[in-house]
Amino acid sequence: MFTTRFDIEKFTEKFDFLLWKAKTRALLVQQGLVEALEPRAATTDEESSTSTAERNKILEKEHNTILLCLGDKALREVATLKTAKEVCDKLENLYMVNES
Repeated sequence: MFTTRFDIEKFTEKFDFLLWKAKTRALLVQQGLVEALEPRAATTDEESSTSTAERNKILEKEHNTILLCLGDKALREVATLKTAKEVCDKLENLYMVNES
């Protein structure tokens, strides 16, 4: 089995936020961690009870992967946020304004 390593340059204000966002999303997809950023389909009680622990594990991995892709200043802005969705929303609010 081959392992592929992907290096994403940590985001700082010096870099293009949209490109960083696209690369980070591609990394999350490649690692099977993009679930939290996608709308969740309705599930039955049985499906949700068996997958809750697994989903929480995926969400935590996704959150931490995004944090590891941030430079120190950007990380300070989002370090207290608990979910990947909250982190992404905050980063967009902070840095998308400068991109348009």
